[in-house]
Amino acid sequence: MEHDGLVSRTAYAQVPPRVEYALTPTGKSLIPPALALAGWAIEHVPHIEANRALHQTPPE
Repeated sequence: MEHDGLVSRTAYAQVPPRVEYALTPTGKSLIPPALALAGWAIEHVPHIEANRALHQTPPE
């Protein structure tokens, strides 16, 4: 994700080693769509689970 410009990485030369990651502005721009997708999934869980149950093959 760092190479895609979504997160920045800061390494500190210390013992023990320490690295911090932070969202870049581009990474932060993904928060609203990710929350929208999560909301959609929560809203549709009952429908998804009902369809899964319809397509399960019974044990032989």
